[in-house]
Amino acid sequence: MSDARIALVHERFTEIAGSENVVEQFALQWPDAEVFAAITKPGCIPDGITGPVHATWLNHGYRMVGQRSYAPLAPLIPAAFRHMDLTGFDAVLVSHHAFATQAVFATHAPVIAYVHSPARWAWEPAMRAQEAGGLAGATALAVLGRIAKRGESAAAPRLRRVVANSTAVAERITQWWHRDSTVVHPPVDTEGFTPDPAIEREDFFLLAGRLVPYKRPDLAIAAATKAGVRLIVAGDGRSMKQCQELAGPNVSFLGRVPHDQLLDLHRRTRALLMPGVEDFGIVPVESMATGTPVIALGAGGALDTVIAESTGALVSPGSDEEIIDGFVSAIKAFDPSDYNATDIRTWAEGFSEANFRAKIQQVMDEVLG
Repeated sequence: MSDARIALVHERFTEIAGSENVVEQFALQWPDAEVFAAITKPGCIPDGITGPVHATWLNHGYRMVGQRSYAPLAPLIPAAFRHMDLTGFDAVLVSHHAFATQAVFATHAPVIAYVHSPARWAWEPAMRAQEAGGLAGATALAVLGRIAKRGESAAAPRLRRVVANSTAVAERITQWWHRDSTVVHPPVDTEGFTPDPAIEREDFFLLAGRLVPYKRPDLAIAAATKAGVRLIVAGDGRSMKQCQELAGPNVSFLGRVPHDQLLDLHRRTRALLMPGVEDFGIVPVESMATGTPVIALGAGGALDTVIAESTGALVSPGSDEEIIDGFVSAIKAFDPSDYNATDIRTWAEGFSEANFRAKIQQVMDEVLG
């Protein structure tokens, strides 16, 4: 149905990160689709979304709190999705983190859920504790977690198709939602991250991305300090202070850097370090798109993206100390001559934006018949 009316539903446009880039690719694939979100913020809508974004009544509350944080409004987000006006559409494609599948209750059209992950902080007490930030935060997250779990469980049976962004996420969907899913890896800007054979590799390792608890930047910093190797950290976030306190003199913090500088770092580093359990993990694929090997924790999305002894090395999961020691061993054993930059680049190209659009179009075609 080339003339099908499609609605695209996203959790919120309050920053531009991996999930927003996914919705941008949806919009590029279906330029006539209408886009909906619970909350929007000026400057946080990707350029590829050229039409209006329909926000909910929560936007008024978001403006009242100065658009500083959507957290106080979070308990109301499920109701906002359930009361969206999604009538008259032939299909609804949902980008889900925690609450967006509630849109299934606002339409009679078939709903496809692209799941970045079920709400891990709701289903996994250990992750919730890691993100809580004190007793008050823990209490609030526990209450919100119950809302998220109840909502996801109620919505899951009503979804026509469930698409997972990695094998790890598919396993969570099976475990928590009792649904099968199709894996379609998210889009990576392989045109913006490219090799440059004229640039020589230098003697440092790279940690790139947001410095937040679940990404475990502290483990990479502790490992580099223990191994006595130079580490450059490109990124910012609420874990910055903790990371700086852990770091030895061999660790440099650049903060958030512009794309050109980040690209240059990926092209010059010996290898990227990825110490956290990612749902998928865009950064390591961006790095591999420049021909750079990745040393990653062998869990989560890295099991889909990093091929041991071909595009990088995988460190066995374990306790924090075991993971740190594993990264120390991998760093010390790392030999650039073991890797072929062209092969790494070729592998990364399989995660391109064009491939993503083709695969999500296939899912839509199957649903619309």
